[in-house]
Amino acid sequence: MRMRSEIVTSTPEITTREATTRYAINALLRRRWSSRAFADAPVLAEVLGSLFEAARWSPSAGNGQPWSFIVADKARDPEGFVRALATLNESNQGWVQRAPILVFAVTRRIRPDGKEHGRAQYDLGLAVKSLVLQAIDLGLNVRQMAGFNADAARELFAIPEGHDPIVAIAIGYPGATSDLAASLQESEGKPRERKPLESFVFGSQFGRTYEGLRNDE
Repeated sequence: MRMRSEIVTSTPEITTREATTRYAINALLRRRWSSRAFADAPVLAEVLGSLFEAARWSPSAGNGQPWSFIVADKARDPEGFVRALATLNESNQGWVQRAPILVFAVTRRIRPDGKEHGRAQYDLGLAVKSLVLQAIDLGLNVRQMAGFNADAARELFAIPEGHDPIVAIAIGYPGATSDLAASLQESEGKPRERKPLESFVFGSQFGRTYEGLRNDE
């Protein structure tokens, strides 16, 4: 049985922007995009737990699983959420304050044997991607941010040495774009763009496009 909390009924103001792809891809990947508009609706514990369960089963080098997640839940701990919000850049605070959940993704840079973990951020990225796709499947909106003060987050959450906060993640249900500031409303409606495959899929040497790509554009 799929777990959902109070999912907000779609309205014309809530923007959905599926990717227009050259090749067929999974529907969750097409639907994933990073909106700043969040609804005033809670995310229930079992729904949030399913996101971290998805992250838990991500692959990692040597099965080291070097990821951790710190949750600021507005409904459970409003004051803690405000403190977590304060670690974000001012431009992010304005729209993140509407989200019910703010998560900080942390990677263990130093392995238990004391050596540097050269793939720690890669592994964390895989776990976050699993979390994001699970969220999309459950009708949630997710936006990731590099715009936060890592030192402030480290102090606030008592993150130990050898562990690095890498990204902040706002999670909630999609909201009305009209509730955002005018400047953000405009950016929410801009066309989605990506580099062409030929610019980054290479064959015999770096920079030389892989010839197996279909040339139909």
